Amino acid sequence: MNRSVFKKDVLPFLQWYFLMIFSAIAIDYILHRFQLVSVGRYLGIVGTSLLAVSFIYSLRKRKIILSGSPRTLLYMHEYLAWAGSVILIVHAGIHFNAILPWLALFMMLINVASGLVGKYLLKKANESLKDRRLKLVASGLSGTDSDKKLFWDSITVDLMKKWRVVHLPISLMFGIFAVLHILTILMFNK
Repeated sequence: MNRSVFKKDVLPFLQWYFLMIFSAIAIDYILHRFQLVSVGRYLGIVGTSLLAVSFIYSLRKRKIILSGSPRTLLYMHEYLAWAGSVILIVHAGIHFNAILPWLALFMMLINVASGLVGKYLLKKANESLKDRRLKLVASGLSGTDSDKKLFWDSITVDLMKKWRVVHLPISLMFGIFAVLHILTILMFNK
């Protein structure tokens, strides 16, 4: 079945992103409904812990940790980071008096979006390149000729694999704002 790019790649991205925001709103509503708003303060520890555990994948990828399946750790990274983000959105709540938590939240939302974009766009680009290669070979072109014909597409996919060049600095900025937020909480004991 030949599905459109929107249905196949853009829609899952939007679904995961809006599900994250909707889940956070629903959890926040439940906490307010049952007068458990004070629980939100402690969710920061839970959300931060989930994000910290999700970075095991990054450590494995850089060979700082040598055990664990990269594929399994990637799935763990994606889902724990998503769940941690939901919990941190609930933790953030609406506090107009504090700019640092809002900056950290804003960077986290951009970080999640860049991670989802990298996941879905890179996956689509790789699939498209493989499909085109198979069609060219099936039409009678040799492997070398099909590679020559797909040269620029291969270059494009290789460049798309560098989306992490954007994702990693955003992650770093989020981490800096989050650490500053935690330090100010510890310093001022709020």
